[in-house]
Amino acid sequence: MVSLFHWTKFWLKIVYHGDIRKRNEIKRLIGERRQDENTRHARYMMDSYERWFKDKPELNILYIIGLFDRPAESEAIQAVRNKPAIYGLTSELRILSHEDWMFAIENLRTARLLAEEDPHRPGELDCHPLVREYFGEKLKDSNTIAWKKGHSRLYEWYESQAKKYPDTIEEMVPLYTAISHGCQAGRYREALEVYRQRILRGEEYFSWRKLGTFGADLAAMSGFFDTLWIKPVNGLAETDKAFVLNQAGLYLRSLGRLSESTQPFQESLRAYKSQKDLGKAARVAENLSELHLTIGDTVKALDYAEQSIKLADQSGDAFQRMAMRTTLADAQHQIGKQREAEDTFKTAEEMQKERQPKHPFLYSLQGFQYCDLMLEQGKYEEVLSRASKTLEIAKQEGFSLLTFALDHLSLGRAYMLKDQIEKGDFSKAVEHLDQAVNGLRQAGMQDHISSGLLARASLRRICKDFDMAKHDVDEAFSIASRGGMGLYLADCHLEYARLYYDKGEKDKARDSLKIAKEMIERMGYHRRDKEVQELEGKLK
Repeated sequence: MVSLFHWTKFWLKIVYHGDIRKRNEIKRLIGERRQDENTRHARYMMDSYERWFKDKPELNILYIIGLFDRPAESEAIQAVRNKPAIYGLTSELRILSHEDWMFAIENLRTARLLAEEDPHRPGELDCHPLVREYFGEKLKDSNTIAWKKGHSRLYEWYESQAKKYPDTIEEMVPLYTAISHGCQAGRYREALEVYRQRILRGEEYFSWRKLGTFGADLAAMSGFFDTLWIKPVNGLAETDKAFVLNQAGLYLRSLGRLSESTQPFQESLRAYKSQKDLGKAARVAENLSELHLTIGDTVKALDYAEQSIKLADQSGDAFQRMAMRTTLADAQHQIGKQREAEDTFKTAEEMQKERQPKHPFLYSLQGFQYCDLMLEQGKYEEVLSRASKTLEIAKQEGFSLLTFALDHLSLGRAYMLKDQIEKGDFSKAVEHLDQAVNGLRQAGMQDHISSGLLARASLRRICKDFDMAKHDVDEAFSIASRGGMGLYLADCHLEYARLYYDKGEKDKARDSLKIAKEMIERMGYHRRDKEVQELEGKLK
């Protein structure tokens, strides 16, 4: 941050020609508490500059900079300056010559309100975030019409700069920027349409499925809320409000912010039910089931899974009817009802065969969940066959990053089990689990990253690479702790117990096992009961 001394010095230089006797004009800078002095004094100085530059080009330039949340490109600035002039924002710039423009810029740089020019980005204007925030707030509070018109021009300019359908994160940036300006201009419906059609590409959900852009998509959603993640803006239709609530919940959950995601999901579910859109309501209920299962609230997970099936059946949507049954099956598996889970998975797979005869197996997340159950039953050959086929389908049809990663995770775990039984060399297990962890990181869904790390930790422990095994468990534990992921925390404690046992540190193993057992009993996570019993037997 530019120091108080520098801003005071240049204020006196510009306004009072350096006359230090005029220091009383900034007496409000004196006597502030040290802990806040940088911010408070800077704002006082900017208030003084605002009054000094009133009705001058410099103030218009500062207001324009206040429209941005990043360095302002020269072309974007010109888009705001275009005719007709915006009263109070560009009215002092309408007949300004290039020489006078450069003089005003130099004045602002001398005052340390603008940064020095970056030789690699000529014409770009940048400043301290505090300056940008201050003059942005001032314009918004004093001249809302100008504020909205300025953002409207930036919305149109950035929207026009992007490819119609960007293919990379870098190519997406102008569209994300356009959406931010569109929301601040009050053009919510247009901005949301850009997001849906050009970033998500409709039901393809391109941005986060293919690029893992959960953080950027959550930031885009923030502009559509009056109260973050609870109350969408009134400028949206009711169906759109339900949509942004669900998307916000999905992105929060994927980023590991599980507790924050609960309310937007619940609000979205209520909204879709009231609108009689049962297919979308089923999808939100599925999200809530998966969320509560990860947290460790198995009772609510089962309840929402059953709700999702009921809503999907009422909707008549064939895909939803199939998918919601796998959500229930996974919840049944986690609470230890293995037979019921298998029956439910088989029912879902029969629906899949009817819906897509060319792809008779469950695939993507649904297929991974079924393979997870099969591996617990020791059916590694069947998992190897299934996951190999679904991975090939994913390559042919360009499925999501998550689908590829989960197929590699299923294959890695299956090869690990096969090599344990058949005394193999674990080379294929290593290859697939490394690809799984890398792919899950790229996909960006925090809960699934933990599952990949724990599988690789187990393999490394089996191969006696204890340091690297602990490294993976530590990372999984950190992710699960931040997100409040109860099931994964229990899994981490179990893996710690196995790791300590294999290292001969039995006291530490007992401590970890005790924590895991308490968590498993409290959450009803009974698929792990057998593992607890086996470890207890070893430790006795």
